[in-house]
Amino acid sequence: MENKTKKTLAVNTAWCKGCGICAAFCPQGVLELKKQKVFVAKPEKCVTCGLCEMRCPDYAVWLEEEKDDD
Repeated sequence: MENKTKKTLAVNTAWCKGCGICAAFCPQGVLELKKQKVFVAKPEKCVTCGLCEMRCPDYAVWLEEEKDDD
């Protein structure tokens, strides 16, 4: 049986400068700013398109791959 890879959204708030670019490009409104830092407000809505990851100038947002051993 083939391993499936699931992606989840990850944020390193220490690297985030609060520019909001990632949140602006998210088509599902998953990311929001709180106290000038981005956070995953609605993880269940994430479609793992990667637009946030591509647009973050500080590499503070990315998609992590998790292997599913089913």
